[in-house]
Amino acid sequence: MFQLIISRSQSLKSDLLSGLTVALALVPEAVAFAFVAGVEPLVGLYAAFMVGLITAVIGGRPGMISGATGALAVVMVSLVAEHGVEYLFATVVLMGLLQILAGVFRLGKFIRLVPHPVMLGFVNGLAIVIFMAQLQQFQFLDADSGKLEWLQGNQMLTMLGMVALTMAIIHFLPKLTKAVPSSLVAIVTIVALSVGLEMELRTVQDVLQDMTGDPLATIAGGLPSFHLPGVALNLDTLKIIFPYALVLAAIGLIESLLTLTLIDEITETRGRGNKECVGQGVANVATGFFGGMGGCAMIGQSMININSGGRGRASGVSAALFLLAFILVGSSLIEMIPVAALVGVMFMVVLGTFEWASFRLLGRIPTSDTLVGITVAVVTVLSDLAIAVVVGVIMSTLVFAWKHAKNMHFEIEEKDGIKIYKPTGPLFFASIHNFREHFDPANDPQEVIIDFARSRVSDHSGIEAIDSLAERYLKLGKTLHLRHLTPECQLLLHKARKLIEVNVIEDPKYAIADDKLD
Repeated sequence: MFQLIISRSQSLKSDLLSGLTVALALVPEAVAFAFVAGVEPLVGLYAAFMVGLITAVIGGRPGMISGATGALAVVMVSLVAEHGVEYLFATVVLMGLLQILAGVFRLGKFIRLVPHPVMLGFVNGLAIVIFMAQLQQFQFLDADSGKLEWLQGNQMLTMLGMVALTMAIIHFLPKLTKAVPSSLVAIVTIVALSVGLEMELRTVQDVLQDMTGDPLATIAGGLPSFHLPGVALNLDTLKIIFPYALVLAAIGLIESLLTLTLIDEITETRGRGNKECVGQGVANVATGFFGGMGGCAMIGQSMININSGGRGRASGVSAALFLLAFILVGSSLIEMIPVAALVGVMFMVVLGTFEWASFRLLGRIPTSDTLVGITVAVVTVLSDLAIAVVVGVIMSTLVFAWKHAKNMHFEIEEKDGIKIYKPTGPLFFASIHNFREHFDPANDPQEVIIDFARSRVSDHSGIEAIDSLAERYLKLGKTLHLRHLTPECQLLLHKARKLIEVNVIEDPKYAIADDKLD
């Protein structure tokens, strides 16, 4: 019992310190994503706080961090530009309702249909996106031209040196002690060096100024207040916001469930997908009513949290509360943090997220799987995550269908004037052509049997193929027997139903996996 208490104490300590580390990294990202969406910095920060807090409390994956994300921001920007921020708040509320419905109807289980090559492409593509997003921190806004320019000379060398030092601390400190998250130690060290040596490093305040063009820009603010979106409640409004809400809900759930699956693999535990759908939905509904831009799971911050020892719900809750504290009272301290420290943290996330083992798989796995993984990664970088995953799943499905279409084989026997066809392999839309070619109704004997003991009818196309085959035999006045069909096929067949011979002992029985764990 004593050991149990100590273990819980150590776990809470790890969650709190990890939450602080995550909150420090959340600030510039939330501000950046708000800028991408065309809204005020506080709109992004409030979203990071509320979505992060609510999903940490009621979501389906302890240790996963949620907040404002770039994948959602790039969809929101056209809505905000054309209709204004109030329509964004209404869209976020509807987005949340759609996500709740997805959880209620247990749609989270469909994330199991995402093949492993698609997961590899998703992880690698997102790692590249995170890396590329950090490169803008090596740029500054030129006052004369109004354009972003790369840092030069000593500024660039100092920035690179501090990034390298941050990464070195994160890498080597855990070899000495794991009492404190190495990312937090690295950030504090860089801040101390910057202040103590009066180094000219770009800070969070500089980033805010570049993004807003306001020399007095700050993350300081008050508590988020309840606010009904200022839109008309009519059909015209619904026509505007529904398409955006549907896309945002889909992107948010895909990114959240894929991140959940990744953390499941890393921690060797299991999250609950449908519960996460509901948690994300409730969080977004609340955020829309409190002036936030909505959000979903963040793979970068989630990896920081897991790598820093944050595994429980307290890590997500503390990250959200620390972020709120920064907004309310600690803005001046946060704004003095050199971005080099945060860039170093994110570079380590990139190194830890990218599946370097995928290079060793080249030439060892089917070429089609390699192509799927590369395609998903490229589309993730060039477009967005939702499109990348859909493209990957479609490619994998077509490859699967093509391969299994070639697995339809036949054994043909003749006994006592009866011809017996014994197909082996799945009968579905891609294999029905091969299936039909093996039959010769005109030259077959008066009585024919098709034995499905080693074949499974998988879809409606397969049922229609059997149905049309039965009709051909009937027109010739011949008798066709169908044996060992599964019960669901027997119910769906119409013209061939009276010809079915059911062997109760030998007929296979199939069960459907339940949703108890989702």
